[in-house]
Amino acid sequence: MQEKEFFLGSVQRGWRSPWVAGQISIWGVVLVCSFITALMMKFTSLGSSQLPAISYAINALALLLGGFISGRKAGQRGWYYGGLQGLIYAVILVLISFLAYDSPMMINPLVFVICAFFASALGGIFGVNTKK
Repeated sequence: MQEKEFFLGSVQRGWRSPWVAGQISIWGVVLVCSFITALMMKFTSLGSSQLPAISYAINALALLLGGFISGRKAGQRGWYYGGLQGLIYAVILVLISFLAYDSPMMINPLVFVICAFFASALGGIFGVNTKK
């Protein structure tokens, strides 16, 4: 019962919620870095063969930062808040990939979800430990 109240209390805080702040930071980093990558591909000699590695790096950076911000805002249970940010993000991407584009991901979706959980949970652990 107390866990349910804790969860609902953190969601009701709106923009200050670790859930909202984590997702906004994840999607913001992905958007900005993808735009920069597109500009680099247009105006430099960056080839499309390097795009998968760049996209994995962008996702890893976004998940670490999103977990960090979520854990820092929560102040406790950083792995929990960060890990769930990664799960939410990965499930949304898998659903978009499957439903909108009808194309399989380059890696197994289950592996992607697990890696997203751990990357974001690691960020959450670091985020909680920076909170004073």
